[in-house]
Amino acid sequence: MELEDWKTQIKRGTLEYAILLLISKGDSYGYQIIATLEKYPSLFAKENTVYPLLRRLLKEGYIDSFWREGNEGLPPRKYYAITQKGKEAIAYMSKEWDNLLNDLGNIKGE
Repeated sequence: MELEDWKTQIKRGTLEYAILLLISKGDSYGYQIIATLEKYPSLFAKENTVYPLLRRLLKEGYIDSFWREGNEGLPPRKYYAITQKGKEAIAYMSKEWDNLLNDLGNIKGE
């Protein structure tokens, strides 16, 4: 087992969950999501990871998108909003995440 591969695999699934959680807190645009993830080194992802993930979440119906005019002459930005399907996914993921952390905590405590 390569430890960097293990780390990458964990991050992939976790990143989807984190992005859905961020969007559920309020409509967000891509760069805003990337900037927020930068604050959390274990979740940081570059544009070439985040934008394809956003497109897939959009295609699968977990998020919607819309354009909003920019302030003070800035160009319009594409914003993402959570859908009902996305809210249901977050609820499912949250439950599974809590179960996983609980089980790992029990194993570590043994």
